[in-house]
Amino acid sequence: MIYYLIFINIMGLLSMYLDKYFSKNNMYRISEKSLFFIAILGGSIGSIIGMYQFRHKTKHRQFTIGLPIILFIQLIILMYYSQ
Repeated sequence: MIYYLIFINIMGLLSMYLDKYFSKNNMYRISEKSLFFIAILGGSIGSIIGMYQFRHKTKHRQFTIGLPIILFIQLIILMYYSQ
């Protein structure tokens, strides 16, 4: 489980970096659905770090509010199942 979480959070961080890179270079973009999907699969911490590290999607309310909500829900689920 730990290795999966490390992997998916690296993917979240990398997806934010790549989408920022693609947007600056007028290339094909990663869809917002895909960015959220990676976060929902467990990559919310990496996605949040990437969002602020690369200053990507920080003006989009659905990301600045949505990603922390996803993380919060994941933490609640984790705490519930770890009892």
